[in-house]
Parts: sequence; C-alpha cells; structure tokens
Amino acid sequence: MAGSSQRSIVLGNGGLLARLHKFAYFSSFIYACLIGLLATPFFQRHAIYQHAIRVPWGAKFDLPEKYGLAPGKTLNLKLTTSDNVTIGAWFVLSEPAYQSLRISSPVALVQPSIETVQEALRAYPTVLYFHGNAATRAAPMRVQHYSSYTSRLKANVLAIDYRGFGDSSGIPSTSGLAEDARTAWRWVVEHGAKPEDIVLVGHSLGTGVTSALATWLAREGVKARGVALLAPFTSLASVVETYDLGGFPLLQPLQSFALGRKLIKKLVKHEFDTLSVIQDINVPLLIAHSQNDMDIPHSHSRTLLDVLLDPHLPTSPVSFPSTPDQIMQSDDYAVYIEVQKQRHTARSKLVRRVDVPTLGSIEEFDGSAGKVVYVEAFWGAHNNVGLQEGVQDVMASTFRLGFHI
Repeated sequence: MAGSSQRSIVLGNGGLLARLHKFAYFSSFIYACLIGLLATPFFQRHAIYQHAIRVPWGAKFDLPEKYGLAPGKTLNLKLTTSDNVTIGAWFVLSEPAYQSLRISSPVALVQPSIETVQEALRAYPTVLYFHGNAATRAAPMRVQHYSSYTSRLKANVLAIDYRGFGDSSGIPSTSGLAEDARTAWRWVVEHGAKPEDIVLVGHSLGTGVTSALATWLAREGVKARGVALLAPFTSLASVVETYDLGGFPLLQPLQSFALGRKLIKKLVKHEFDTLSVIQDINVPLLIAHSQNDMDIPHSHSRTLLDVLLDPHLPTSPVSFPSTPDQIMQSDDYAVYIEVQKQRHTARSKLVRRVDVPTLGSIEEFDGSAGKVVYVEAFWGAHNNVGLQEGVQDVMASTFRLGFHI
C-alpha cells in the first residue's frame, strides 16, 4: 500500500510539473507574440500615443462650452502644418480679456473673433499647452488646466490636438508632433504675440514635444518667456523600459540581460529624448513632478535636474565603473570620493531650497540660460501636478505671469 501511495504522489507531481511546463511554454509564446506586436510600427504607435482613445467620445470641438468653458471665451481653430496636415486647436482668452469682452458686449457672446484674439495676444501672455498621450483637448482634466491658467496666471491658452488626435488629420510620429508644435508657435506669433510673451507648457508626452520646440527655437536664436515641463521623462525609451500593463511590468523580463536592454532601445521607433537636449534650452525652465506619480516616477525629473546642474559643478578626472566587472584602483577611488564631496558642497551653495510642508520642495538655481526651478510636490499624481495651485504660483513667479503686459 505504501509503495502504491508513493507511486501516486510521484505520478501526481509529474502531472503537475507537466502542466507547469505547458503553462510556462504557453506564457512565453504569448509574451513573445506581444513583444513582436509592439515592435511593429502600427501597434507601437498606438501603444505609445494611444490616440485612438478619443475621450470625450464624439466630442463637439466647435462647442467648447459643453466641456465647461465660459460662453464666448474659446475660439475653435484649424491650423495647417507645413506638411499639409490639419490640426484642431482651441484658443482660450485670458480671464481679464474675457471679462472685459463679456462686460462690454450688449449681446450674448459667441466664439471670439480673430480680431479679439489678436488683441488678447498683444495684451496678455500666452501659454502654448501640449498635452500628454490619449484623449483630446476637450478631456476634463485638460479643460481644468486651461481654466486655471487663464484665471490664476491671467494668460491666454492655445491648446492643440496633435496629428491623429481628436479632430486632427494625419498619423502621429516624433517628427510630426514636433512640426505640430512649431505650427502652433507660428500661429500665435503671426497673430500678434511676441516671443518673449509666450510660455511653453508640456505635460507627460507633451514635455517631449515642448523640449523639441524649445530647442528648435534656441537653434533659430528665438527666446520664449519660459518653458514648463510637468511630469516629464528623460526619454521615451526609458519610460517604455519601466512601463507596466495593469500592474504587470511588461518589459521587465528583458531588463535582466544586456541583449534584452539593447533590444528594447532598438525596438522603440518613436523617440523623444529630453535628456539629450535639455541643456540646449535657452530660457528660464521650470520642472514639476509629484512624488505619487505612478506613471512616470519623479526620478526622471531628478535626472533632468542633475544634467542641468552638472556644468556648474566640479568635474572628476576619473569615472565610476559602469559595469560590476570593472575594478577601480584605490587611488582613483580616493580621487573620485573627494570630487564627489566637492560637487556636493558646490551644489549646496548653488541650489536654493525651500521646503513647503503642505506642498513639497522647491529647488532653484541660476543656470546658464536663466533661472531653473524644480518643484517636487507631495500630491498631484501624474495628471494633476499642473493643477496644484502651489505649482501654479511658482509658475507665475518664475515666468512673471498674472498681470497685464
């Protein structure tokens, strides 16, 4: 009887192991298929931009009042890019400009005329707002940004839907979104705004778009009033590496070996590399990130800040080994540690830090192109860090917003 029981246990265990092997093979096959799909241009484009998610569904862009904006405050626009793509946009009047129009109008307001828009562009600063992936310019959280910026910052707002988003034509791509941003810039300048009265504000994916526009302007020798990056990333590839799907770190298995990491970088066809261009921005810069951002960790912003600080700190004649198999000599290690102490001391003198118990921390230093400010908020998650009034107040002081030009 004992021998029969042992054989049953062995057979049972063998059946369980066989099922586990089958499950492992099946899971590996499904995972390989998923990675293969994400490597194709069509699926990767939809995974990164998520432009097919057109929230709110069936939006009436010619009726912005439906989404909470005041009657007659917003002009629905169609802009044409240099490569003949039509992009949808909203121009929202600053609150002072709107209230002046509302009080003086003898009849109910309809969408503002282009003449009214031109007058507002000459009289008040303007925010070019570049949103993140998915949804449209009529999404509730984005409308809240327009309302806050027009009222608290007293700025006009031009918000666009990139190609392939909302009611815009075309297919999204890195170069295409950069051209959409340049088209928005040209439009406000052609209609009366001065470059020094324009603030570029990007959120999430839009920080990559904003950085591309800011560096293009720098190459052209043009200076905006400032640049604000809300919940930015160092590069799109680095975000993809840590991206999770429903809590599952989709690409984590590939991170465990060097070939897998190289494969990820090679597979990403759409690249916004803010880390490599941020030092080229030639105007005051504000970065804001929340500690409870579950989509893009605030470590991305810390890395960007470190890159901006690096030219102002002592350099080390030796580098720390990049791989575990490299051995640093004791003399080199002593030099490295001493330089790190010097860098820490220099950073402490350069960076002015204020801790706000009910907001977070604010770090500021004078960079080569103007003031650099980093706000690390306790709250705001990924989508609402730009809606924190404390963050908006820092934006107002950094870019001299909140008053008539």
